[in-house]
Amino acid sequence: MLTKKQNLLETIHGGAPDRFVNQYEFLHVLLSDPYNLEDPYPEYGQHNVTNFWGVTLSWPEGTPGPFPVHDDAHRLLKDVTQWKEVVKAPSLLYPGEKWETALKEIEAVDREDMYVAPMLAPGLFERLHYFMGMEDSMISFYEEPEAVKELIKYITDWELQYAETLCSHLHPDALFHHDDWGSQRSTFLSPDMFAEFFLDSYKEIYGYYKSHGVELIVHHSDSYAATYVPHMIDMGIDIWQGVMTSNNIQELIAKYGGQISFMGGIDSASVDHPGWTREEVKREVERACNTYGTKYYIPCASQGMAVSTFEGVYEALSEEIDAMSKTIFK
Repeated sequence: MLTKKQNLLETIHGGAPDRFVNQYEFLHVLLSDPYNLEDPYPEYGQHNVTNFWGVTLSWPEGTPGPFPVHDDAHRLLKDVTQWKEVVKAPSLLYPGEKWETALKEIEAVDREDMYVAPMLAPGLFERLHYFMGMEDSMISFYEEPEAVKELIKYITDWELQYAETLCSHLHPDALFHHDDWGSQRSTFLSPDMFAEFFLDSYKEIYGYYKSHGVELIVHHSDSYAATYVPHMIDMGIDIWQGVMTSNNIQELIAKYGGQISFMGGIDSASVDHPGWTREEVKREVERACNTYGTKYYIPCASQGMAVSTFEGVYEALSEEIDAMSKTIFK
């Protein structure tokens, strides 16, 4: 029987996996680096928590995660041309003892079996609209493109500093990076505009990780983003996590398999809701596994962590994926 890591590599390289990669099983997502530990973050049901960037977030009950508060009293940046006066990146200078929690966590991981992956969220696009709100951000791409590009570069430079601290202290072999790039039906920006504003930054960020020991880039965007896949390949993404059924995953696998793999195919909203049933979980898992095949595809809920909003859904999905492995891999 292959290890989780071996099975993952066989799957994403088009080899001979002996079972489905089961959701996040191959990835030890690390959240205990000093920045992630100390940056204020709302708990489930908590409101109006201000993080190190000055962004206020709330996590209402019944929702899958926190989101920034953008009323007039809480929106951080009201004029993108004034970003230098308002946006201040947090320091990443932490003494050695601050890294002990993460290092102890890593010591307990069997790195022959799993990848150690720090998680960074939000990414460049999301960080931008966290500051300004979605509407103001989208308008600014057209009305103040130079100011937006300056702000993106500022965020990029901070992410590169973060990458340096993570790689030098923790020596990860994977990265789990969030940045939602679309709705269920469309990307937020055209492919050309996305490339103009974000492609070079992501090539620089992911290139840094790849040149400093990181073997695997897993990027989360639970959205439609099929038209970005060539850009994802160009920037060095190995696995697109969160790929929703609206993306025509079969076509993407046929066209791009071997250059990038796809992790998702089970829209969280279809199974992770009040009153969910084991029957609908089983039905969605069977559909995904039978439709998308055993190479370049990892069955997984679209949500960007190994959790579910409603208790028991993630575990039920994993059990049904195991059952499908016994059926398909004989």
